[in-house]
Amino acid sequence: MLLIRCPYCEAERPEVEFTYAGEAHIARPADPSALSDDEWRDFLFIRTNPRGRHFERWRHMHGCGRFFNAVRDTVTDKFAMTYKAGTPRPGDEEIALASASAAADSAASVKDARP
Repeated sequence: MLLIRCPYCEAERPEVEFTYAGEAHIARPADPSALSDDEWRDFLFIRTNPRGRHFERWRHMHGCGRFFNAVRDTVTDKFAMTYKAGTPRPGDEEIALASASAAADSAASVKDARP
């Protein structure tokens, strides 16, 4: 089971509590009426589909109900970190630090769970 950390509830919860809400950090057009039909189509429907690190929006639908952002690897399906909506996109160092911290916490919880 995939566990996702909600940055508002500050807890890891099962994937079934969450809903994917699309790509994060999309720049909204200042004046949509000034866009051509093709530009408007691209804004509404065309998204990146990277192999590897991807910035996404999620909603804790069956919890606090709030939207948040996540950094997820599309190859391994592992979440590197989650962070509150409205927070700027994290840099490489911040993501690496969060991933290392999460791995250490996971290893500690497995060790504590052993009889």
